[in-house]
Amino acid sequence: MSLSEIKHWVFDMDGTLTVAVHDFAAIRVALEIPPEDDILTHLAALPAQVAAAKHAWLLAHERELALGSVAAEGAVELVRELAERGYRLGILTRNAQELAHVTLQAIGLADCFAIEDVLGREDAPPKPDPGGLLKLAAAWAVAPSEMVMVGDYRFDLDCGRAAGTRTVLVNLPENPWPDLADWHAEDCAVLRRMIQPRH
Repeated sequence: MSLSEIKHWVFDMDGTLTVAVHDFAAIRVALEIPPEDDILTHLAALPAQVAAAKHAWLLAHERELALGSVAAEGAVELVRELAERGYRLGILTRNAQELAHVTLQAIGLADCFAIEDVLGREDAPPKPDPGGLLKLAAAWAVAPSEMVMVGDYRFDLDCGRAAGTRTVLVNLPENPWPDLADWHAEDCAVLRRMIQPRH
């Protein structure tokens, strides 16, 4: 199946549809998380009260970032073209769901995604767990093999592989994970050209 034949697309948010602005090292320092630890996994293991306070700080910090979101190169045109073709589009992010909506609003793409097709960290286990993709596959009544997961990081590709979807790595000049990505595009503008019919 070629990329242009796939009609069910799931996007990561930060660094994929938007210019990446999260300073994860600074977030770890602020939340007293060891540099080698995954932030969400670390918070999940904390006592409930401590975790709640740290999640509240993270949400406030991420809300500011979401309000100032800038679309990644070519992302708006790509998503609009897919939406105009009538494709089903979803978001699977490790961010909070409400902030995913804030971000989509900020970059002018909120109308391209059905509200229930935007999954945040409270709707599904965080990537690389495939749960979110499988949830969308079930909701859309399609086999995962008919979907593509688009992201800018290894977690997105691992998630797609585990769920059985196709995978696209975007917004990196080189592909450090060739065995995990079915396609690689330097940015969303290049990805859009990859789905255009050849004349």
